[in-house]
Parts: sequence; C-alpha cells; structure tokens
Amino acid sequence: MLLPVVIVGGIGLVCSVILVIAAKVMAMPADELFDAIRAELPGANCGACGYAGCDDYAKAVAHSGAKTNLCIPGGAGTAAAVSAAMGVVAEEVKPQYAVVHCSGNCNVTEDSMDYQGKQTCAASKMFYNGKGSCQFGCLGFGDCMNVCQYGAIAIVNGIAVVDKSVCVGCGMCSKVCPNHLISVIPATNTIYVGCSSKDKGAVTRKVCKNGCIGCKKCEKACEQGAITVTDNVASIDPEKCINCGKCVTGCPTGAIVTCESRCESIPVSA
Repeated sequence: MLLPVVIVGGIGLVCSVILVIAAKVMAMPADELFDAIRAELPGANCGACGYAGCDDYAKAVAHSGAKTNLCIPGGAGTAAAVSAAMGVVAEEVKPQYAVVHCSGNCNVTEDSMDYQGKQTCAASKMFYNGKGSCQFGCLGFGDCMNVCQYGAIAIVNGIAVVDKSVCVGCGMCSKVCPNHLISVIPATNTIYVGCSSKDKGAVTRKVCKNGCIGCKKCEKACEQGAITVTDNVASIDPEKCINCGKCVTGCPTGAIVTCESRCESIPVSA
C-alpha cells in the first residue's frame, strides 16, 4: 500500500516543480503602459474608436501610435488622461451624436401586416423586410434602444428617437439597425435628413407622408452645396452644412428635420 502512495506523491511533486519552472520561464512581463491607459478608458467596448474594444484600443495607443483622442464616449476627460499616461499633449475630442434617418411615425405611415413574430428589428426584417409599408423605414422594435448603454434612445410613436443631450456618439445603435438608418454626426450639426427611402417619389409618398420624394428643392435651397440627392433620397454633408435651416423650411414633405424637434418629442419618462 505504501509504494503506490509514494509513486503518486512523487509524480505530484515532479509535476509541481515543472509547473513552477514553466510559470517562471513563460511568464509575460507586465505591460504597465497598457494597464495605465486601459484604466482610463470607460469600458464601453463600443468600437467607436475604430478598434475591437477598449483593450484593443489601449494596446494600439501604447504600442502602435494610435491617437489618444479616439474614445468618443470618454470625451475630453478620457483623452486628457490617456494623453497624460502617454506623456503627450492632449488632442481635441469632437463630440458626436446619433441620428435616425426615418420620420415614418404612426401618424404618417401604416403597417402592411400584423406581425406576430419575435419582437426584434432583426427578426422582423427577415420576414418580408418588416411590418411597415416602407421597407426602408424604422422597424420600431427597439434593437437600437436595447443596445444603448446610455439610455439615449426611445421608441416614440413607432420610430426610434435619439436624445442628443444624452447620446455620446458611440455608434453601437448604428451597428445593430438592420435597415442602416442610424448614423453618427458631429454635435455641431443640428440638421439631418429623416428618411432613407430609395423608392421613387410617387412610391415613397404613398407609403409615408414624411418621406423624401427626391424633388431636389433642398439641394437648390442650400447655398453651401451641402445637400445632394442620390437614389431618390437627399443627404447632407456635415462638413459643409452651417445649420441655416433653409432646407428644413423648403422641404415639402418635412423629410429634413432638426435634432431639437426630434428631442422635444421624447417623453420625459422615456
């Protein structure tokens, strides 16, 4: 009985020694610079910086020369802290926010079916492009709202609405929208096109009273050349737009909106 115990004990001792030696030989040195930078990041892992997550971004800053001001949710405070950890001058962070390119609320459009499937935008999209009469419109189940870590999105009267005062511009909502209706624009811009329909004007008008009909009146009204109409829908270049509002007043269908008008539609309890 004693011999097996000695053999097993000896094997355990040998394995323990091997593990200790392996731990010493194969140990990775501590990356203090990475740790210092990672500690300053908010941990949202949103990908707004262009990297897979906060860990990936911290490694890029520490070892690949990535800019220190790419963390949109963290803002100027995080940029300053990361820059301090790197020993460089802090760069400016340009605030952003998300906008929803759809104005097809329950007052101006209708459902084409009584959808009873899984109550998500992704599932609804797979069933004949969704329940709405406009195949390009907001599906209204709130996938964007559910993924938002800041409570900046609400479903109001059938469509997603972003509260600019709360949104940090991380872009996570944009990634989950099956109809690609959400984009992130500079916080200095207050005007955007609230439609994504690429149907011809007559078709869009039938399914949504607020849809862009591609009439180009906004394009002609814009003195800055910030608006172009492509594939029957207008788009605004945020770099050229000066928020004059001429396109808003000139749009015959109300397809061009301001963030103020959208934010005012969000209930206080939302």
